[in-house]
Amino acid sequence: MEMIQINIKDVLSMVPQAEIDGLNGCAAASLSKLVDGTGLGNDFLGWVKLPTDTPAELLDDIVATAAALRENCEAVVCIGIGGSYLGAKAVIEALGNAFGHNNGPEVLFAGQNIGEDYLYELQQHLAGRRFGIIVISKSGTTTEPAIAFRLLKEQLEQQVGRADAAKLIVAITDAKRGALRTLATTEGYKTFVIPDNVGGRFSVLTPVGLLPIAVAGYDVKALVAGAAEMEAATLEGRDNSAILYACTRNALYRAGKKIEILVNYNPKLHFVSEWWKQLYGESEGKDHKGIFPASVDNSTDLHSMGQWIQDGERTIFETVLSVEEQQHTVVIPTDADNLDGLNYLAGKRVDQVNKMAELGTRLAHVDGGVPNLRITIPTLSEKYLGQLIYFFEVACGISGYILDVNPFNQPGVEDYKRNMFALLEKPGYEKETEAIKSRL
Repeated sequence: MEMIQINIKDVLSMVPQAEIDGLNGCAAASLSKLVDGTGLGNDFLGWVKLPTDTPAELLDDIVATAAALRENCEAVVCIGIGGSYLGAKAVIEALGNAFGHNNGPEVLFAGQNIGEDYLYELQQHLAGRRFGIIVISKSGTTTEPAIAFRLLKEQLEQQVGRADAAKLIVAITDAKRGALRTLATTEGYKTFVIPDNVGGRFSVLTPVGLLPIAVAGYDVKALVAGAAEMEAATLEGRDNSAILYACTRNALYRAGKKIEILVNYNPKLHFVSEWWKQLYGESEGKDHKGIFPASVDNSTDLHSMGQWIQDGERTIFETVLSVEEQQHTVVIPTDADNLDGLNYLAGKRVDQVNKMAELGTRLAHVDGGVPNLRITIPTLSEKYLGQLIYFFEVACGISGYILDVNPFNQPGVEDYKRNMFALLEKPGYEKETEAIKSRL
């Protein structure tokens, strides 16, 4: 069975193997906490065995629902924020055509910001088109998606009528509680459940991520199967890549490397980095601890961030995502005049040049004092993206426990909401409104 691989040889000149190995016992205990449910945040561990425990009937229902939306819609808007959209966006972008030529409806995203121009332009884009909505929220009251859903629901009902609109809306929400569950029951929307024991940033392998991915035309059963391969290998101890990643990054953190930069050399992986940043930032950034997760898209960002990475403050390390095989072949031609001086590349694939850019950059950065981990992905397919998702998830849980934080809560996220609600004079926040106005 071919799997994604991790290589840490370009770390060892800066952090000895013994220091990494010294964390193995803690990492093994952390993995046991995930499996046995004995660690902090153990009420949010439903994702740990999700790939192998997901019923075939649920996957069939997701595929059938996606097929109905694909048949009846020119566009489908996925409404959600944070983990309710980033996982789906990451997989769709990684598998899709860079210029939007897909076989099926256009998959759009809303509710991930409060941009007035964004929402206006989205509504204009959808005017007169038959579109569907996938709305994702446990409560139905999260501000950003709730605003987007109110606007788009009204637009859809005006365009096709309330009864037909109900057939084009799917709600992914709590099983029993919340405003969205109440509305879905009243209006007769098709629904899927967000499991109570799976937090948003770990939810890509639930209907939250799987339905939009299936609507985009990708094989969610293969995605889950890939994750199940990594789950089995990790939990059975046949593959220690997640432990190795968790131990290495924590050893680097203890050595003063406070920033991890996730690097890719394939533009399709941009949103994988965005998903990864939420996963690790929200899981580890608490109690005044945690590696700061950043990302770059190379070789693009070598022409903007490359100088800082090469010669800036030495508080960083890099984790490089490297895709071994591309989906297409493009060969650089010969030019008789050779004015651009590129004939030395004639006959080579573009990916050969890209791979040498990657290798040359890794060598330069290591020489410049930047430790490099390398994760190789055989190709961008549902199977290997499923493996990668689960690899990062389980390594995140292990890493958080090594750091001695609760990887599954996010208390700091609520602070901005309290201030925003007070400033907007939301009912129930009268005291907070009075207090915050006194500060302004």
